[in-house]
Amino acid sequence: MVHPDPVALVDPWGVVTGWSEGAQRLTGYAAEEVVGRAAAELLAGGPPSRQALAVLAAEVALRRRDGHVIDLALRAFPLLDGEGAPQGYLVTATAAGALEPTVAEQVFQQASVAMAAFDTGQRIMRFNTTAGLSTEFAEASLLGRSLREILPDFDPSAQRYLQHQREVLRTGNPVRFEGYGAPKPGGREHAWNVEMWPVRDAFGKLVAVGTAAFDSSEQHWARQRLALLNEAATSIGTTLDVVRTAEELVELVVPRFADFASVDLFDWTLRAEEPSSAEVHTDVVLRRAAHWGGPGTGTEAAVPVGEIDTYPPFSPPAHALATGRAVLSQAGDPDLERWIEEHNARAAMTRKHSRSARSLLAVPLLARGTTLGVAVFARAVRPDPYTADDVSLAEELASRAAVCVDNARRYARERATALTLQRSLLPQRLPRQAAVEVAHRYLPADSVAGVGGDWFDVIPLSGSRIALVVGDVVGHGIHSSATMGRLRTAVRTLADVDLPPDELLTHLDDLVVHLSTDDSAGEDIAELGATCLYAVYDPVSRGLTLAAAGHPPPAVLRPDGTVELVDMAAGPPLGIGGLPFESTELQLDEGSVIALYTDGLIEDRGRDIDQSTAELRRALAGPGGSLEAMCDAVLKAMLPEQPSDDVALLLARTRALGADRAVAWDLSPDPAQVATARQNAVEQLSRWGLEEAAFVTELVVSELVTNAIRYGVPPMRLRLIRDRALICEVSDGSSTSPHLRRANDYDEGGRGLLLVAQLTQRWGSRQTPTGKTIWAEQPLSPD
Repeated sequence: MVHPDPVALVDPWGVVTGWSEGAQRLTGYAAEEVVGRAAAELLAGGPPSRQALAVLAAEVALRRRDGHVIDLALRAFPLLDGEGAPQGYLVTATAAGALEPTVAEQVFQQASVAMAAFDTGQRIMRFNTTAGLSTEFAEASLLGRSLREILPDFDPSAQRYLQHQREVLRTGNPVRFEGYGAPKPGGREHAWNVEMWPVRDAFGKLVAVGTAAFDSSEQHWARQRLALLNEAATSIGTTLDVVRTAEELVELVVPRFADFASVDLFDWTLRAEEPSSAEVHTDVVLRRAAHWGGPGTGTEAAVPVGEIDTYPPFSPPAHALATGRAVLSQAGDPDLERWIEEHNARAAMTRKHSRSARSLLAVPLLARGTTLGVAVFARAVRPDPYTADDVSLAEELASRAAVCVDNARRYARERATALTLQRSLLPQRLPRQAAVEVAHRYLPADSVAGVGGDWFDVIPLSGSRIALVVGDVVGHGIHSSATMGRLRTAVRTLADVDLPPDELLTHLDDLVVHLSTDDSAGEDIAELGATCLYAVYDPVSRGLTLAAAGHPPPAVLRPDGTVELVDMAAGPPLGIGGLPFESTELQLDEGSVIALYTDGLIEDRGRDIDQSTAELRRALAGPGGSLEAMCDAVLKAMLPEQPSDDVALLLARTRALGADRAVAWDLSPDPAQVATARQNAVEQLSRWGLEEAAFVTELVVSELVTNAIRYGVPPMRLRLIRDRALICEVSDGSSTSPHLRRANDYDEGGRGLLLVAQLTQRWGSRQTPTGKTIWAEQPLSPD
């Protein structure tokens, strides 16, 4: 072997296989005298120490051929085959003391940055002390080996590391990147800013890859905490539901922040009630709203969701509630160990394995000065305990969740209040009447908007007629519900006056205008807007008269199965003022179904109004059945799973009172007609089998007919209607309404209407196109 420096080749068994000219000059031995001999035979002393062999460098005493002993510094470099296995060693010799580290070597070894060198086969050549701290292996055992041999579980971070090394070897350009991973099995995840660069020899040939890694874990963990907070801002509080908000918190933090998390709330929070004070020196009773544990962590919950749990004063959750601050507990804390032991004993029947928490955080849920409950975060598998930075993060997460829980609680409370108010204003029980068969549905909107101002009503009128009403106050919330209540009361009051539909809406519109001028409640009506449809059905004439104030027209299902929308003027919404309303009249066959509804049934952002009305007609024309079944069929066909607006639906199937139930006689303005009218009435009652009502009926007919002849003008008419009550009506051409008054002792008249009021169930008068009608009702027995 021709080489000017002292160099020798040694096989893996320590036998010399090569000898240079420089080695011959240094030792005096020719190559043929040394090759084939054990290298240890050339040493004057014993073999190098194990530590020296491990690092392949040592100070030795060498005996020359002439017998002189010289001190040398030997270094051995492994010669590797294609698979990285050592096939021999290249040994160089320098003067004694040359192994003492140079300043450059000391800089390399003592650098705070992890540094290493890899050959072109991606095998380890050198690494410094900082790099060695991140592994459990000694440097000597790693030299000449690749990362794939060292790491049994070759994770993605190591693969990425080698991939960047190959890129440097392929391109000859430096690379910078950020790497992640646990430095030791089971250790906390670290982050490094890594730089790799090519290393070339004197001839420019790429012979190695140098690496330097700076530990940026603190910055990495800070970014992770910030990312978790940013995600919390969008993922917690997506709904106004207390339990779902608690679930969103635990789903967010497991497993990124905790192996197990739970949220326990005071009972009044879940019931949307007012806060109640808790005694901090006694056991705290909370209800589990949500919990979540990472799979395989052995952190199953001891308390099922929805159940209550009692926290003793020494427990971290109770302590956190008492102080209003986060409580950090680590393994070995007596209170933590005692509390976990009690929990494990309670859960022994429901889980096979249990791990004690290595680190636990209990954080109170505080919002607007009110304590709502406590959130618990525990680590049982993750090796790193919670730190002060983690406490700050947990408090931020809990604060965000607490505000969302409080918002949901307040919303639930306001919604419950509005629903209670609205239900109290809607009809609790529809009146008994014979004009129509009625079914109805009311569905509040399933949205954050809350309840609205839709309403419906069925109002009995005189003459067996019935008024059907639907209305809608635009908007949602308590103001809309309260406004709806005022309008419904106003409609009932005006209906008692028995006005025609167009006149009733005119008076209602005037009322809204006056309210908006006089008080703030009316301003709510004007600002929100309101619509109304008022219809009157007469079972005797089978006529339907209706008018609308900005409300969609009703649909009518005829007995032959055809469905049509009533062609009528929509009219202006209530509160506009100064614009007229128009009445529409139509005849209905007995058994027709009138469908009145609010706009929430047919108006939707995803549907055209014509398409909606066509669907409504198809739904009404479906297979026949009861009105209740028809209501369900219409709602199922028309509404999405979550309606965006309130819906009121009122179905009325008409009945008719035929000639056998209603009779009428024309009257002339002759006092002799009073006796004839009484006789006709008595005979008709006899035909109806109502002889027991004849005495009262005679008196009522006599008084009403007498008043019409004395004070009214032709035409005059007497009508008897047999319905749930016996109705007596006397009409004349005068528009002057009678008044009930108290007669003096010596007055000869003035007692007729008082007598009628005393003998009948109720009485009244209504205006007609030709004058007025005075009516009185007598109750009939159920038989």
